Order: sequence, then C-alpha cells, then structure tokens
Amino acid sequence: MSYIQEAVGLQWRDPRLAIEADPMTHIGGTPLLRLGAALGPLPQGVEVYGKAEHLNPGGSLKDRSVMAMILAGEARRLLTRGRTILDATSGNAGIAYAMIGRSRGYPVTLCLPAGASPERKRLLRIYGAEIIETDPDQGSDGAQVRARELARAEPDRYFYADQYNNDANWLAHYQGTGPEIWEQTGGRITHFVAGIGTSGTFMGATTRLREFRPDLRAITVQPDGKAHGLAGLKHMATAIIPGIYDPRLADANVEVSTAQGQDMARRLAREQGLLVGPSSGASVFAAFRLARALPSRSVVVTVLFDSGARYLSDPFWEA
Repeated sequence: MSYIQEAVGLQWRDPRLAIEADPMTHIGGTPLLRLGAALGPLPQGVEVYGKAEHLNPGGSLKDRSVMAMILAGEARRLLTRGRTILDATSGNAGIAYAMIGRSRGYPVTLCLPAGASPERKRLLRIYGAEIIETDPDQGSDGAQVRARELARAEPDRYFYADQYNNDANWLAHYQGTGPEIWEQTGGRITHFVAGIGTSGTFMGATTRLREFRPDLRAITVQPDGKAHGLAGLKHMATAIIPGIYDPRLADANVEVSTAQGQDMARRLAREQGLLVGPSSGASVFAAFRLARALPSRSVVVTVLFDSGARYLSDPFWEA
C-alpha cells in the first residue's frame, strides 16, 4: 500500500485517530437520498438517488478530497508547521482547505477566479484564508496557473496541494464515496452519474464501484461550453486537463447547459426540499434524462456536490 493510500484510508479505518474537535471526524458517511418522480416521470421500477455531499461539515464533497490531501501531505512531511497550504479553487475546495487547514493550525492561501460567488468569498474570509483573485474569464484554469507560479517562486513557504494532479484526491472517493454508495444501495447500483471538475469524485468512485460490479455504467456530466455558470465543473475540451483524469473510464458523457442545471437546482429546492447548487442540478438533470430510457430494476446514483446556500446572491433562484 502506498503512503497516499495509507494516509487517505486512515480516517475511514479508525475515525478515533483524528484529533479532538477536528471537523474531519464528521466528513463522509453522507446519506443517499431517493429523488422523487416529481422531478420527472420515470419508468416503473427505475430509481434515482443523490449522494448528499452538501451535508459534509464544510458544505461540499470537497471536504473528502481536501482531508485526504492534507493527511497525505502530512504523512510525507511535505506539510509541516510553518508551511502554508496553497491551491487553486473555484470555491468549494478552498472552503474545505480553509476549514480543515485552520483546524490543524496551517495558514491557507487560495487562488480563486474573481467571478466566484460573494458567499464563497465571504466564507473563505471568515475562516481566515488569504484570497488571491484571478482573471474571471480564465476560470479555474487561470487560478491554477497563478498557484503554480506562487509555488515555484517560494517552494519552501508553500505546501502546494494541487488537487488537479494529486492522487489523494481520487483515492478519497475510492476509499470512501464508492464503498458508501455500494453499501447504501445494497449492491443494486447499475449506473453512476457525476459531474467532473478535477474529476476526482468520478475517477475514484467509479474505479471502486467497478471492482464491486464490473458491468456498472458510468457517465460524466460536463457543461455544454467553455463559458458557463456551473461552478466547479469543467468543459474538458477547452480546459486544462487534470492529471488524474482518464476519459477512458466513462461509458458516455452528457453535456448540460447552465440554464438546465439552475432550473433543476431550483426544482430540487421547491419540490424535494434540497438546497443544492447548480452543478448538483446539472448532475440530477443528467441522471433523470438517463433514467427515463432505462429498464426496470435500474438504480441510478448521482452526486449532490454542494449547498445552495453559497449561491444565494444568484438571481436564477427567483425565476
């Protein structure tokens, strides 16, 4: 077992090993929620579920991967007292870095597109993170370029976590998210649908689920173009490709528009009582579109990435 696998698996093997009052003790183990047919008619015997990652203590699934990367950095002694955690983020990973990093005594510096929602920026500042805003037109790609520049300029100052190329990212979902979904569906899952940004969730969970069920169908969800409002997701054809991403793992890719994701997020709040963001809405939209063409006894699982509370200033809620 590699040092990364050992560090990432540590938290799930024995949560008591976490330090007292550490938010990491509450990361993972999120519920699987059945999504009702009010969101759209389904064939008889077909079920759709959402993994409620917005219920993690930091409000998103990024709590899992950030915890894993910090543990792996500590295990390798790349992250030690006196170093600052550095990474590029569209918001959710940054909030997780700020929350977990501060709880473990590390300062945090984040490169963030200037167009990120005011709620996400405010949360980062509440946790005491340093924010370096980057060109909003370049999205997360521009933030990555800036973070790499900082890491190269002061290698002794920063622990550059580099979530787009860090194996601990996808291993967090291989060790945690995938097995949880398998257990929560009683091994009945037939299709896994997930939006991709760093691609860690899709890569890790799909790899593990395929070990349980080799015939699992896995579908990625991407925005339908470079300019979009689905925070955290990447249009891979026009973006810097994450080093951990392998397109061969997916059976298919579904492109979803910003409007479709926002509309489904609004419907999830009003028809299911689930306040999640537009990227979650995009994944649910894709899951239901897939489910409508499936035979009886199909079980589709997707991911509810983050809380809608960090998008409250966005006018789409009032439509």
